[in-house]
Amino acid sequence: MSTTPGGRTEPKDGRAVLAIAENDARRRIDEGGEERGETFRGHWWRYPPILGATLSGALLALTFALERSGVVEQPVAIGLYLLSMPFAGYWWLKEGFEELIHCREIGIEFLMASATAGAAALGAWEEAAFLVFLYGGAEAIESFTFVRTRSAIRTLLDLAPKEARVLRDGVEQVMPASDLQPGDVFVVRPGEGIATDGVIRAGRSSVNEAAVTGESVPVDKAEGDKVFAGTLNAQGAIQIEVTHAFADNTLSKIIHLVEEAQEQKGRAQRFIERFGRVYSPALLLAAVAVAVVPQLLGADGSEWRTRAITLLVAGAPCALVMSTPVAMAAGIGTAGRRGVLIKGGMHLENLGSIKVIAFDKTGTLTHGKPAVTDVIPLANATEDESLRLAAAVEHFSEHPLARAVVEAARARGLDLPGSSEFLALTGAGARAMVEGREIHIGSVGLFDQLGAGLGEASSLAAQLQEQGKTVVVVGTRSEALALLALRDEVRPNARKAIEAFHRAGIQRVVMLTGDHARTANAIAAELGIDDVRAGLKPEDKVAALKELKKQYGGVAMVGDGVNDAPALAEATVGIAMGTAGSDAAIEAADVALMADDLEQAAYALRLGGGARRISRQNIAFSLTLLALLIPGAGLGLLTVAVAVTAHEGSELLAVANGLRVIRA
Repeated sequence: MSTTPGGRTEPKDGRAVLAIAENDARRRIDEGGEERGETFRGHWWRYPPILGATLSGALLALTFALERSGVVEQPVAIGLYLLSMPFAGYWWLKEGFEELIHCREIGIEFLMASATAGAAALGAWEEAAFLVFLYGGAEAIESFTFVRTRSAIRTLLDLAPKEARVLRDGVEQVMPASDLQPGDVFVVRPGEGIATDGVIRAGRSSVNEAAVTGESVPVDKAEGDKVFAGTLNAQGAIQIEVTHAFADNTLSKIIHLVEEAQEQKGRAQRFIERFGRVYSPALLLAAVAVAVVPQLLGADGSEWRTRAITLLVAGAPCALVMSTPVAMAAGIGTAGRRGVLIKGGMHLENLGSIKVIAFDKTGTLTHGKPAVTDVIPLANATEDESLRLAAAVEHFSEHPLARAVVEAARARGLDLPGSSEFLALTGAGARAMVEGREIHIGSVGLFDQLGAGLGEASSLAAQLQEQGKTVVVVGTRSEALALLALRDEVRPNARKAIEAFHRAGIQRVVMLTGDHARTANAIAAELGIDDVRAGLKPEDKVAALKELKKQYGGVAMVGDGVNDAPALAEATVGIAMGTAGSDAAIEAADVALMADDLEQAAYALRLGGGARRISRQNIAFSLTLLALLIPGAGLGLLTVAVAVTAHEGSELLAVANGLRVIRA
């Protein structure tokens, strides 16, 4: 439907996207797309199709005024009307004939060309020129809408600096960012942008990652942390080792994905296009019949030919064809700029049909990393002393709980004493010699076996466990010194996100987790989750999703994009979160959230609902208009000028309504 300034016809289905080779996709990022008409970053009045339509309209108005005032004769006026047509008609006429020749399809552009030729044949030169001008103007605005949504996502590339200070033998050398290769080390000073993806090798800073993740709060970064192209270094100078060349970095991947997604069509759009391939030839045949059959029966040929031309204009389904793609393209582009990657129109449509949303727990609702929440002394030991002894034992262990204990001690600034004779007690805990004493750390059951039971403190341990916490004991063979409680803490905005899902009309929020029921129920109660299914293996999560889909309809699954791949694939829409820099996670889901932000999932659902609602409004409006215009044209109640005005006005209304998705 849309024509770009270079005369390129937009792909009619997703097959063209699948045919694009990876190297071509990278070339498009490197070279830019403006010269091919895929993007346009100038003012609207400089966009070639709009400029052409404006010139056509000005010449048309001038000619009309000169002819009506008697300044020019009719032959001259006809010549001026003809002269005005190519300015507005070049783009869509070229597309219509390309579609006819190469695709062997009769499209809307061919219908408009036929109506123009018919009006000229009848001597209605004003109407013919008016049709070309209005249709060209409407098509130009529609095309401009598409290329600006494409340009908007490509402007992300402007956030990455074009040059980088690369270290060569300890000396900084300025070189183009596009020449950076994995293994290079470059320097980024405070206030400068990061040229491409990498890992910090020296220095500490806070980095604003809003361009990639949509998260506006700067993130603290230190040695070993990943950084992404287009993000902004806020404080200290850092040295970064390149992990991805410019054409392969996270920013480029976002742009590739969004551009391809904008060309993937949803069910409604595919149905409308199939309908159009049948409807357009049928309308052309009907117009021919209206022009010819009454003449064969002895009717006035001039009147019926006029009706046939009016029917072609009134019946062309421009607004119907535009009812869905503008909303989908605008929605996908807007979401991409906010760090939400929706991988096609079908998935955006499906987001609008979700009734239930299911979450994995670990790494999704929680951080996926246990932390010490309570240190409770039981004997002659302080909190710090108990934690210090526990960390001294756990210092040699790689168990996640052990790492959490050591990190808690370091966070308090405690100096860890030396330890020796470390021994891991499989399934129970660990022991080591610390400052001449044999210190044990482990489960309540371990200390029962040692004969150093908790006594009255057992009820306190049970209370902590009811809160979904893991309880470990620190002590000697003869006495328990302290209880340590650890838990994988929930994300700060998790409850707010759950509330947003309920406000959005989600009927049920479900937790699907492999963790034990006590922990899962405690977290669910804290967050306001409706349904908890614990102790699930990956295949059990898939079975649970099948059951939920059968009961409720559309179900979304939010997970980490790798471990939950089977469940993400089974859901109506699979949403992977925290996928910045992860190819596997982006590939695993229908929607990828670049940041660890559950509220972005709520935003995606709102966006999908808005796009679905607006598309349906446009479809209903377009069908209603066709139902009025077609009989009116057939009965001779409309003139060509009225039909053209109504037809192009409806197309512009469909485009304007579709753009409301941006505000969802």
